[in-house]
Amino acid sequence: MTKYLIKGGKPLKGAVRIGGAKNSSFKLMIASLLADSESRLLDISRIGDVQITKQVIEILGGEVKSPGKGTIFINPKKLKNYQIPQDFGYKSRASIMFAGPLLARFGKAYLPLPGGDQIGRRPVDRHLDGLKALGVLVKQTDGFIRLECAQLTGSKFRFVKNTHTGTETLIMAAVLAKGTTILENAALEIEIDDLISFLNKMGAKIKRLPNRVIKIEGVKKLKGTIHKAIPDRNEAVSYACAALATKGDIIIENARAEHLNAFLEKVKEAGGHYETDHYGLRFWYEQPLKATKIKTQPHPGFMTDWQALWTTLMTQAKGQSEIIETVYEYRFGFLEDLKKMGTKIELFNPQVKNPENFYSFNLSDDIQDNFHAARVFGPTPLKGMELKVADIRAGATLMLAALIAKGKSILLDDGHIQRGYEDLDLRLKELGADIQRIES
Repeated sequence: MTKYLIKGGKPLKGAVRIGGAKNSSFKLMIASLLADSESRLLDISRIGDVQITKQVIEILGGEVKSPGKGTIFINPKKLKNYQIPQDFGYKSRASIMFAGPLLARFGKAYLPLPGGDQIGRRPVDRHLDGLKALGVLVKQTDGFIRLECAQLTGSKFRFVKNTHTGTETLIMAAVLAKGTTILENAALEIEIDDLISFLNKMGAKIKRLPNRVIKIEGVKKLKGTIHKAIPDRNEAVSYACAALATKGDIIIENARAEHLNAFLEKVKEAGGHYETDHYGLRFWYEQPLKATKIKTQPHPGFMTDWQALWTTLMTQAKGQSEIIETVYEYRFGFLEDLKKMGTKIELFNPQVKNPENFYSFNLSDDIQDNFHAARVFGPTPLKGMELKVADIRAGATLMLAALIAKGKSILLDDGHIQRGYEDLDLRLKELGADIQRIES
C-alpha cells in the first residue's frame, strides 16, 4: 500500500515532459510477439501495465530486455507457452489481446477472463465475436477463455458497438490470417493508428478506409522492427487540468494538439488558456473558469478517460456544468469522494430518444438505478480528506482534487496510480506541489 500526503492550495508552475502512451505501450509489446525476430520499442511508459505485460511475455517464453530508459527489446523466438496464468487476469485487461499472437503461433490461446479498473463490466463479447468470424472456436470455462483455431481466416466483421481494444485485438488476429479481413465500425483512436503503423513497419498490410473501415490483407510472416510510441494524451490532459485547477502555468513537452482537439475546445469554452508550439503545449489560468457541458464519446469525441478529471476541474468553474458519460455504464464512482471533500454534485439520467445508439456500452450490462450524468455546481471550495484510490483514473482525479483542496489530504493506493502514471507524484512535486509518498 502506498500513502500520498498532499497539502493543497499551491499553483503548479513549470514544465513536464510526457512519455509514451500507456494505451500504446503495452499493446505494442504484445504485437511484437507476431514477428519472427526482435523488435525494439522506444519511449515506452515505465508503468505498472507495462511491467505486467513484460511478466506475461516472459512466462510465455519471450525475452524482454530494457537496455535504456523507456526502451524495451522483445524477442519472441522462444515463445513456448499459450496459457496466461489466471492471476494476471485480475491485474490487467491486456490478457485478451494476446489472442492474435498466440493463435497465430500455436493455434491455441488459454486466457484468463480480464479484470482491471472498476468502471463497468467492459465485456469481451465484441472481441470474441470477431475472433469467431476469423474461424476461432471459443469456450469459457473455470475463469478462462479457451481459443482454438487450425487456421485464422480472413473475414468481414462489423462491430455492433464501437470498441477500442476490440478493434486492436482483431487487427492483431487478422494480420497473419489467410486472406483479407474487413473490419466495419472500427474504432478511430490514435493509439490504434500507432499499432497499425508498427505492424505495417513489420510487414503487415493494413489500411484505414472511410466510414470507420479497416482493411487487413493477411501476410505469411512479420519481421521485428524499431518503433517509437506516440505521446500519452491522457497524461497531457492530467497536467493540463492540474494547471487550470490550481491556477497555475504548466508547459507539457511532447504533447500534440492534434491528439487533443475535443479537450482543447472545452478548455477554450471554459475560459482556460493554452498555446501550441514546437515544444508541445502550455496551459495556464488567467480568470475564473466557466461551467461547460460535455458528453463522452469514442474518438474523435471527448474521451471517457478525461471525464473524471474534467468533472473535478468543473467543481472550480462558475455555474452549472453537465457531464454525460456514454462510453461506460459505471464511471462516476469517484463522485462520492468528491462529495466528501465538499463538492455539490447531482447525479441524473439524461432523456435519450434512442439509448441503444446513444450509449456505447451494452444496455443489458447496465445496473438498475445507475446514473450516466452529473450536474456540477461551482465554484466550491474543497477540503482535505483521507481517501482510498479505486482505479487508475480515480487516482489521478483524487490527486487533482487534493491539489485544489485546502488542508491536508491522504490518498491510500494499492498500486493504481503507478499502474497508469510514471512518477506522477515526483513530477507534480517538481511543479511545486507539496506531496510526499510513503511506501508500506
